[in-house]
Amino acid sequence: MDLRQTLFKYRSYTPIPFLIVLLSLAQPTIISFAAGFCFVLLGEFFRLWGVSYAGSETRTTGPVGASMLITSGPFSYVRNPLYLGNLLMYTGFGVMANLPALALAGFLYFFLQYTLIVSLEEEQLTKKFLDEYARYFVAVPRFIPVFKKYKGATDPQPKIDWKKGLISERRTLQATFLVILLIVTIWIVRGQQ
Repeated sequence: MDLRQTLFKYRSYTPIPFLIVLLSLAQPTIISFAAGFCFVLLGEFFRLWGVSYAGSETRTTGPVGASMLITSGPFSYVRNPLYLGNLLMYTGFGVMANLPALALAGFLYFFLQYTLIVSLEEEQLTKKFLDEYARYFVAVPRFIPVFKKYKGATDPQPKIDWKKGLISERRTLQATFLVILLIVTIWIVRGQQ
């Protein structure tokens, strides 16, 4: 089996070891918590904005694929807003925990993982959407947003649906809240020692 497909299938579980190490070593301060929280908030914004356009297709664990090429909303500024959001969130958790080396290591690990997954997704999108995807690929970067909106879509685009986005993002929001709560708990407990 293709390693990229395996990473895609289990992408929801690969952060668990990172988070276990992070929580076991956390030494948060008010400054690290505030700075990291900004990263987490920005990352969650990109994720929620992305799923509010792409919907539940972002939750698939089967083979890589897409029913349509979405180039509107956050996808008009960056091709992979959900993976960008994840990178920001995991980096933010490392900063919140006051573990800069782990934040950097996590960023590099998840960047490599998402680069591999995205390369597989790009192959599938190229095969399915041909020239339309080729134009989009050249105009919109993979992970670093641009400030010029892509306007080359030829197919109809979905409308933003924040309610469906929140429903689709429910598990991620719950996990994010839990990690933040655990970091705050560690902060309180270790601050009393």
